[in-house]
Amino acid sequence: MYMKTNHLIITLLISFIISFTSMAQNFSSELGLTLGPVAFKSDYGIEGNSETNFGNIGFGIGLMHFINFSYSANGGYTRDTYFNDHFKIRNELLYHTTTLNHFGKFAEKDIRLSAMQGQANVLEVGSLLEWHLFSIRDFDSASQNFSPYVSLGLHYVSYSPEASSDLGPLGQTSTTFDKFISPDPSNPYIDTDGGSTYSIAFSAGTRYRVSDLGDIIIDARWHYYGSDFVDGLDHDTPSNESNDWIFWLNVGYVFYLD
Repeated sequence: MYMKTNHLIITLLISFIISFTSMAQNFSSELGLTLGPVAFKSDYGIEGNSETNFGNIGFGIGLMHFINFSYSANGGYTRDTYFNDHFKIRNELLYHTTTLNHFGKFAEKDIRLSAMQGQANVLEVGSLLEWHLFSIRDFDSASQNFSPYVSLGLHYVSYSPEASSDLGPLGQTSTTFDKFISPDPSNPYIDTDGGSTYSIAFSAGTRYRVSDLGDIIIDARWHYYGSDFVDGLDHDTPSNESNDWIFWLNVGYVFYLD
């Protein structure tokens, strides 16, 4: 059932991207680059633990393409509607990587946890619908300097995790914490083969106009993944009820192409 749902969402996402790309030919476009720290919330460490929250932080970079409905591709105004003046489509290609370690009281007591480390390597591509609080035309005409927004969308996700231990190969009781050893060898709790899934992406931020040709963008993101193996771990405990997710604070620059 999970695989069927996963494939359906990915198919819908690809269809959306194709539709948005075709739509972009009729409207003005913007191109942006963004980067910043990523807090990866995974099966490493303890949920809500400050050492885990600040220790498992990586870095991400992204390329963004915006469809601006307020202006046509030739630079003229489009029809003045609420949608055209308050919404944009954001297509993006993102990559982030995070080194993961176990922190907290359990890692301090058990060397098998403190000796274990991993890495989450994630590539995402997808589209979001971006709603701007104020008029996009007023912002583009420099009537106001800030343009706050929120956005929601879907991403296709390709992940390639890593996991190892200073004590030796994982999977043995001498090197691996008990909770990470599955009673069913066909359903392991540690899987670094990688794979693909989807993410639900939400963001909130603002633009700041710095010139007629570009804006600075400050953006806070939350991505919830359709798989719990993005970090390579999926142990069966009450503390592991949710899938992997990230919080990403990034800063970037957007260029106006049309």
